[in-house]
Amino acid sequence: MSQKSIILVIVLFALLILGMFIFAQMKNNELQEETQNESLEVVAEDPYADITRIDAKHYFIGGEHTLVGEISFKTPCDLLEVEPLVRESFPEQIELSFSVINNSDECPQIPTAQRFKAEAKASEKATFFATFMGRPVQLNLIPAGEGEVPEDFEIFIKG
Repeated sequence: MSQKSIILVIVLFALLILGMFIFAQMKNNELQEETQNESLEVVAEDPYADITRIDAKHYFIGGEHTLVGEISFKTPCDLLEVEPLVRESFPEQIELSFSVINNSDECPQIPTAQRFKAEAKASEKATFFATFMGRPVQLNLIPAGEGEVPEDFEIFIKG
């Protein structure tokens, strides 16, 4: 091979390597932009982002914990579900998993309170925590007064 051919091969090889680095950098920038856009869309799509705390009245009667309360939603089409999960430890840990079902495409924007009731058998010293739509939220438990029962639940919480 002549010296010109060797130099030409080296220059082409260097251009190929340079092109690969530029291509990789461009793809990396595209992925970062897509990730940022997706995270912005997720934040914008969460209509329940303002729910960070759930207030509930706590009853302990006959070895069973009962929590009742209400959460205010922006529409009457939002239906609240709560599923208690007792984790085996001592004292037991009770997770309240809140979720919202809304199958309507259009719904009037009328603030509506949805009530919930969750029951779990556990020791009196059980601890509670809650998640709402998969993210942790603060659970504010209000002890029931003596003689109160969950069926008579009325809650007037300010704040």
